[in-house]
Amino acid sequence: MPKLIKSKEPQTAKKQKKFQFQSPKGMHDILPADQPWWDKIRKVSRDTAEFYNFLRIDTPMMEDQDLFTIAVGTDTDIIEKEMFYVKSRGKDRYALRPECTAAIARSYIQHGLSHLSQPVKLYYFGPMFRHEQPQAGRFRQFYQAGFEILGGGLDAIYDAQAILASYRMLEGLKIKGLLMQVNSIGCRICRPHYKKKLSDYYKKHEKDVCADCKRRLKTNPLRMLDCKNTACLPFKEKSPSLLDSICVGCSAHLKLVLEYLDELALPYVLNPHLVRGLDYYSKTVFEIFADGNNQALASGGRYDYLIEMLGGRPTSGVGSAIGIERVVEAMKARGIAAPKTGKASVFLVYIGDLAKKKTLALIEDFRKAGIDVQESFGKDLIKRQMQLADKAEANLALILGQKEVYEESAIIRDLKSGAQETVPLKRVIEEVKKRLK
Repeated sequence: MPKLIKSKEPQTAKKQKKFQFQSPKGMHDILPADQPWWDKIRKVSRDTAEFYNFLRIDTPMMEDQDLFTIAVGTDTDIIEKEMFYVKSRGKDRYALRPECTAAIARSYIQHGLSHLSQPVKLYYFGPMFRHEQPQAGRFRQFYQAGFEILGGGLDAIYDAQAILASYRMLEGLKIKGLLMQVNSIGCRICRPHYKKKLSDYYKKHEKDVCADCKRRLKTNPLRMLDCKNTACLPFKEKSPSLLDSICVGCSAHLKLVLEYLDELALPYVLNPHLVRGLDYYSKTVFEIFADGNNQALASGGRYDYLIEMLGGRPTSGVGSAIGIERVVEAMKARGIAAPKTGKASVFLVYIGDLAKKKTLALIEDFRKAGIDVQESFGKDLIKRQMQLADKAEANLALILGQKEVYEESAIIRDLKSGAQETVPLKRVIEEVKKRLK
């Protein structure tokens, strides 16, 4: 007797695998709903740059890691904690750029921009990368716009121009209540003396400051003034003032910068403990805040030693950078509405598959004529398409059905008055142009 084979139980449907992919920690998508704010910022940054005669530059997102080690400084948080290093098949050592000024300085040297009429004024807009703890206003991939002036000598007017460009850009985005903090961190002559005073002060409080500040005290005490740890803030407030230690030349330079800001009627306060977290800065440093924001929207300063540090001839420089994500949040917090996207002049409505095929080529005719058109190929019902036409705030609806296809005509309907007229397809562009006028 043949062996009975038990029929197998029908397999239950496999559980759908859980979607596990997310954007990397500290990095984010810029979704379509947010793009109008970003487009506005891009436009205002470009308009500001063009008005003040800054030329666009784009540098690679990846550079030789030693570029940043030399420029930014080995004892900074960026180099010690925040660099994204890139593995290469060869012996090349790369890093994603944590900031753009060093990259622009490299480009200035590499391409001989010193042979152009000086100063060279450049601006940029793009992503930066820092491996820091994500929190409000801090991301691992973040965008900056920036203005750089290289080769202008020590003239304080260029400090004022770099500050002015950032201020006007923020002002152009309708962000009110802007206020600057300004300081001078001195030069190679006077800064060592201040570091000694600062070091002597903090040694008395070494046991009370954070672990990072204990380390900075031994390597670069100036970085202690950039510490955001709440336990360290009381000591920072009572630390020696930079302004009491800078030399006569640095003091005179700061005085001129402030006179230019006064002439421009830009609001500022002197902050004698303001420093920047990068080693290449000298003399002027600044940050721009808006009411209600405790994080700077823009910051920057002078960097007279950077080109020389990278192997170029001694060349002065000054620049500023604006944090785009912070600006977007500041605009939203103040109820600054996103600009409306450009509305189409014509909404194309079809009835039936034959008309649907015809509309595709008709849209191309409108494109060639420079007339904006919207459509909704996924909606077959004419009622729904007309509702979408109203929602799009189109001026005209162009209706094409099977009858119109056979007669090689189309119906033009004025969406405000409701008046409509049937016109030959060969004249439809001409008739639409007349009505749009």
